[in-house]
Parts: sequence; C-alpha cells; structure tokens
Amino acid sequence: MKGSQIILPLAMAALLGTGFTAVAQDSESSTINNVPATGRYPDFTSVAEQSINTVVHVMTKSMPKTTSSSNVPGSDDDMFNFFFGERGGFQQIQPQPRLASGSGVILESDGYIVTNNHVVDGADSITVTLNDKRTFDAKVIGTDPSTDLALLKIDVKGLPVMKVGDSDALKVGEWVMAVGNPFNLTSTVTAGIVSAKARNINILSGDMKIESFIQTDAAVNPGNSGGALVNTKGELVGINTAIASQTGSYTGYAFAIPVSIMSKVVNDLKKYGVVQRALLGVMVNDINSDFAKQKDLNTLEGAYVASVNDHSAAKEAGIEVGDVITKINGKAVKSVSEVQEHVSQFSPGNTINVTLLRKKKELTLPVVLKNQMGDTNVIKQVSTNDLGATFEETSAADKKKYGLSSGLTVKSVEKDGKFALNGVQPGFIIVKVNNQLINSADDLQRIIKDCKKNNDKKFNEQALFISGLYKGKVTYFAIDLN
Repeated sequence: MKGSQIILPLAMAALLGTGFTAVAQDSESSTINNVPATGRYPDFTSVAEQSINTVVHVMTKSMPKTTSSSNVPGSDDDMFNFFFGERGGFQQIQPQPRLASGSGVILESDGYIVTNNHVVDGADSITVTLNDKRTFDAKVIGTDPSTDLALLKIDVKGLPVMKVGDSDALKVGEWVMAVGNPFNLTSTVTAGIVSAKARNINILSGDMKIESFIQTDAAVNPGNSGGALVNTKGELVGINTAIASQTGSYTGYAFAIPVSIMSKVVNDLKKYGVVQRALLGVMVNDINSDFAKQKDLNTLEGAYVASVNDHSAAKEAGIEVGDVITKINGKAVKSVSEVQEHVSQFSPGNTINVTLLRKKKELTLPVVLKNQMGDTNVIKQVSTNDLGATFEETSAADKKKYGLSSGLTVKSVEKDGKFALNGVQPGFIIVKVNNQLINSADDLQRIIKDCKKNNDKKFNEQALFISGLYKGKVTYFAIDLN
C-alpha cells in the first residue's frame, strides 16, 4: 500500500552479488571523539571496544526438501509414494540450501548465546563466529516464538560476556549503541537514541505473544537480528529484532526486545528448555479518548479489562470486566504492552499486586499467577528420541480455541529425525496416534513401545498413524518406526 510502513525482522538471507552504495564522508565531518567537549554527545569508543567482543555472527543453513517432478498424473502425491514407493518417470530436483545470517550476544563465558528465534527457526545447522574469527557449531537449547528469542550453546569456555543492564531504567532520549552484523559486515556499531518504549508493532503471532519493544533510531539493517542494544555504560539493554521500512533497509525506526523480557526467557530456557510463562488470564485493551468517553473512564492510561477467563489467576483474585489496570507491584503501566512486559518477568505461582481503577476508585488485589495449563506446576519439555522431536503440553487456550479435549504440541524437531523427514513441523498439535487420544508424551511413548513389541515387521504394525492440527488445519502423518 502506498506510503505504508512494513515491519521486518532483521535476519538476512544470503544473496549472491549483494550490492552496496559507498557513502563519502566529508573530511571536516565530526566523529564522536572530536566533538567539542560540551557533553553534547557521549564517547562510545570504550563501550564499542568491549561490546564487539561479546557479539557474535550467527550463520544458518536450511535444506529444503527434495522435490519430484513427473509427467505421470498424481506422481507428486507424497502419501501415495509413502505407501507404494515412487512410480516411474520421476526426476529428483535437488534444491539449493538456504543460507541466512544474524547476530547473537554472549551471556555466559561457557558459551550460552541469546539471539532471535527467527534467526534460527527452521535451521538444519547453525554456526557461530566470534569476533576473533573462531567458528563453532551451535546447538539450540530452547526457543520462544512468543517473544522471538532463542538460546544457543557453543562448546567453548572463557568467552567475554556482556553485562546485562536495566531496560526499565532506560529513558526516552537516552543514547544507545547497536552492535551486530548487518549485510554480513561483522562487528558493526551504530549509535542513536531511545525514541520510545513499550511499542507493540504486531510482528509476532500467537495467543501468548509479548511485544513491548524499545524503539531506537540507531541504524540497524538485515543481519542485525539478535544483536545487542547497549547503553552508555556498555550494558546490554535490548536485543535488536526488527525495523519499520518501506524498502527493507533502515529508515530511522528500529525495535529491540528489552532485557526485562529477555532475562526471564533465557533463564527458563536454560533451566527447563521451555519458558514458564505466567498469565493473568485477561483480555485487555488500550485506552484512548473516545474509548474513555464511551466507557466513562476518568483516565487515558492503563489497560482496560475487556474479559476475564474462567478459572484464571485474575478471576480468582477478583479482577472484573471494566477494571482498568494502572500498576503492577507499584509500577505504573500505561498500556497493554507495559502490562505484558511486567507480567512476563514473573513465573507461575508468583504473587503480584495489581492496582486497579474500578468505578473510578482505586484498589489493589494480590494475584497468584498461573501457567497456560491453568495451574502453577512447572511446564516440562519432553523428548521422544524415536521420533527426533521434543513436545510440550498443549495449552488450555489452544484446546479451547480449536475445540480439543486432548493434545500434545510438537515444540521442536531434529534434523534427520523421523518427524523432520516426514514433514512434521513445530507447532503441530498431535490429537490422536493409532486412533488413541494423546494428552502427554507418556501416552505417545506408550504407543511407540506397543508398536515395537510386534515381531511382525509389516509396515502397518510398526507405524504411527498420527492425526492433528497444524495452523488450524487437520493434518495426517504416517511414520514408519522400522
């Protein structure tokens, strides 16, 4: 649409013949170091020297599935081929690997690195190159699409680490520096100011997405994804994630995930493999003047409670439709994004104090937060090695959304595993296996064990016939266990 802004993630697919336009700099132009000593601009030289050694170059390779072509009608029917073998006339088409790049930040000296989920999503292999040019294979410890974060691990010790700062303390107008690898230009630094906080730019998907971005005018471009946003103390305050652009390149608007969100996600991924996400259990709306007039509200700040889920933390605490959330643990919240950001820092079972306006009167309620299953138990990530995949319990929200009484969600798939080879994608909800309802990985493991007990090696006795949902569509798979 003419004049519209497009929000783009910053991972960069590798292109042959990528062109660059050289920009000449006037010899009399000022640099950070030779600006008059008026305190007008900060000196980023020492910060840059420290930061570039803690930011890495992340390269990924994805191998698309081999496709087949034939003049035989229906010869590309994968299900037919699975059961009866490939028919004559096939010509294998070998697609080229897809290469992409981004950035990452070293958080621990023994090789833990944070990056964006979209940088590594779907990758068959990941390599990390340090600023000293050493390269290592990386494995994914865990991912969180709801915040677009991922935790990687490389096998090395003694790495420099970037100190994590306080993104809550950031102020609009404060100077920051972006560090990353735009257009494969390694160890690139740019500077700007914090333009805004708690931005919701609708770049993420899913019912539990959390968007409360730091907006900055520091120049970032494709390849900066997963890189560092650093304050003048050299502390990490955000993970660069996206830009708003009509062209695909930087035009003055860049967005970073605040470390207030990142720290909780990374700690959970390291400890559990999956985020222990705390939920209030409400639907909330931002407030403008028209909405305030319509609802007879005496404030334009906060988040209006539009609905309260049954059996949720909010319901049990006494939060009602029509309430306006104004503070969480004494900290003012002015928007839905700020509510999400504050709640995301806690775990199921934690108690927070929620301050509300109800009929123009203020009250504070203690709320015991719950997880997506509606309780305070630890959500486990379970691995089934036979299938090359990890699983997590299907959330109550997804079950309600799709009208399911059972379900087990595929969290990740391993390269060359049975799920990956048969096209099963993360996010697929397993409903039935061999016509039996599935509610847990234990259910799935039991069926696999029963299949393997069969001495007869016939396919139909050594296979899993799986039905479920992928992105709301009914999908079927047949997985040979032989």
